Amino acid sequence: MQELHDAPLAPLTTFRLGGPATRLVTATTDAEVIAAVREADATGTPLLVIGGGSNLVVGDKGFDGTALVVATKGFALDGTRLELAAGEVWTDAVARTVEAGLAGVECLAGIPGSAGATPIQNVGAYGQEVAATITEVVAYDRTTGETVVLTAEECGFSYRHSRFKADPDRYVVLRVRFALEDAGGLSGPVKYAETARALGVEPGDRVPLAAARETVLKLRAGKGMVLDPEDHDTWSAGSFFTNPILTDEEFTAFHARVRARLGDDVQPPAYPAGPGRTKTSAAWLIDRAGFTKGYGTGPARISTKHTLALTNRGSATTEDLLALAREVVAGVHDAFGVTLVNEPVTVGVSL
Repeated sequence: MQELHDAPLAPLTTFRLGGPATRLVTATTDAEVIAAVREADATGTPLLVIGGGSNLVVGDKGFDGTALVVATKGFALDGTRLELAAGEVWTDAVARTVEAGLAGVECLAGIPGSAGATPIQNVGAYGQEVAATITEVVAYDRTTGETVVLTAEECGFSYRHSRFKADPDRYVVLRVRFALEDAGGLSGPVKYAETARALGVEPGDRVPLAAARETVLKLRAGKGMVLDPEDHDTWSAGSFFTNPILTDEEFTAFHARVRARLGDDVQPPAYPAGPGRTKTSAAWLIDRAGFTKGYGTGPARISTKHTLALTNRGSATTEDLLALAREVVAGVHDAFGVTLVNEPVTVGVSL
């Protein structure tokens, strides 16, 4: 187990932002992960668990405590059953499932980060969510001091949410188990309209797995959502805000604000999100509130490829990023009465 002191955290995040950690530990086995967590808990030391760093906004002052990098490895495939160690690179794991001819996560290609982070956020994109394929999560329970196995139902998955996100200081994910599908080399039914158009098929159709994965990678790259060290549009956390889910009353008020601001013929995006609830598009809200692609003049700006991504143009600080985020949140609320919620986890800072 590697240990460093006063170690910079910025290189461990896709934003490339944030100050140092008092202590940085890198664990390569489940036993090392558990030992590091137990040590921190026993001494009352604040603990920050880091996977791929693609969903972290670390404050400029850094983290006064132990930062634990989970660098465990393990890809075990038994028929259609897959078990991933938490430290596995997610996009590499997706590529391997496609090579094995198994469907279920092919449209989650290109998402940065580690496998262990996927159940926390209930990662989803292009019509797929990990909640649809996860069967169990093996985690260390910091409350009981035991390793536990949680079923998918016990994980409490919902839109970009889970039991792990609701109680972030309790569980440290060690392994994630999935049930994939053998569809004879074909993908799962294509659910996302943009993906279907790009593939030249109808929603609900299946396509060769490799075609689904490559198409998603191209779509993501076109929005700056595939990591590229040379492209500052990818120095981000991907989508910075979640899509708002509104009650019927809230959506009615929102729709009235849209008509007043943009005209009676403008219809905002609306997707069913359960009884009495409607999901709308954060990207649409941001753009229609006046924050277009490339917005900003400082070192933190909206991506030139996608309005939902806030980016570090190379010399930003975390405070620069937060100032931009706050400006967007205030502007959208003033325009439409909807409050955007940040998707990345903030460490030592808040909006």
